Amino acid sequence: MSIDQGRLRTGMWFALVSAAAFGTSGAFAKSLLEVGWTPGAAVTARVAGAAVVLLGPALLALHGRWHLLRRNAGLIITYGLIAMAACQLFYFNAVTTLSVGVALLLEYLGFLLVVIWLWVRHGQRPQRFTILGIGLALAGLVLVLDVTGGLRIDLGGVLWGLGAAVGLATYFVLSARPATGLPPLVMAAGAMVVATVALGLAGLVGIMPMRARAVPVELAGTQVHWLVPLAALSLIATAFAYATGIAGTRRLGSKIASFFGLTEVMFAVLFSWLLIGELPLPVQLLGGVLIVAGLVAVRYDELRAAPMPLASETASAGPTAERALAGEAVPPAEAAASSLTPDGPDRA
Repeated sequence: MSIDQGRLRTGMWFALVSAAAFGTSGAFAKSLLEVGWTPGAAVTARVAGAAVVLLGPALLALHGRWHLLRRNAGLIITYGLIAMAACQLFYFNAVTTLSVGVALLLEYLGFLLVVIWLWVRHGQRPQRFTILGIGLALAGLVLVLDVTGGLRIDLGGVLWGLGAAVGLATYFVLSARPATGLPPLVMAAGAMVVATVALGLAGLVGIMPMRARAVPVELAGTQVHWLVPLAALSLIATAFAYATGIAGTRRLGSKIASFFGLTEVMFAVLFSWLLIGELPLPVQLLGGVLIVAGLVAVRYDELRAAPMPLASETASAGPTAERALAGEAVPPAEAAASSLTPDGPDRA
């Protein structure tokens, strides 16, 4: 296996593990919502807890390289405000007037926005198998989320849902920037601090209602302390999910990673079945098959468009070649510089 094949394969595993971790959030959050927590309180506690958990490991990963924080302050703030805080806020506003299935469908249009962004901004026009993959994935989403059941449409809710899609697309686009030298743990922890402050302010001014209850909750058919699902939300569905998601997206590029992100809905259905007893419908299983087929089509298009170079060629090309393989556009000046200087910026 060449170096880059190994990098891409590792990225796929990171992306799948991240999607699975994100997929647990619905089941854990629902146990809190059912006893009186508001979505705003649950997501703020979730992000704040994850920020605390990642603080120590992030400082170790930073290893005294404070210049990385200064150099990437804009990236961290944008990531925290848009990819985390705004995405969550917009989604929860969407579900106040839309069904959960419709709101999720709108949010997951973010993968389509990533394809459009790469086309408009970097000239990466989608090929026929990518277009096929988009169609299959959209059909799969409709089936998995059971959008036709309890369908409610509200213009304001639709706009909030599309705002969440922009936040999701921003997550994939910004996560795919490996040249910053910022370790994934540091980027995730810093963005979570920013998101916690933003969500807290949204609660204080009344944009997002905050209400929590310290009472036992039902999880996997058993009554547990309310800290159990909250800890799972912070540790698994946020800290671990974002850190592995950033690591995976840096290796795969934003387009492929966004399609892998669609598997989150399949994992969400699975964990809802295991943890809160919501059995998946046959149509949802069919939708999962279509999502996987769409992912395969997009991956096939990538392989057709950019044949994998030999390991020796990649090693001599340096990190700029890795970014190109990951689906990122590399400026001509940077490409020229990389051919003269084999060593790139420091990274984790």
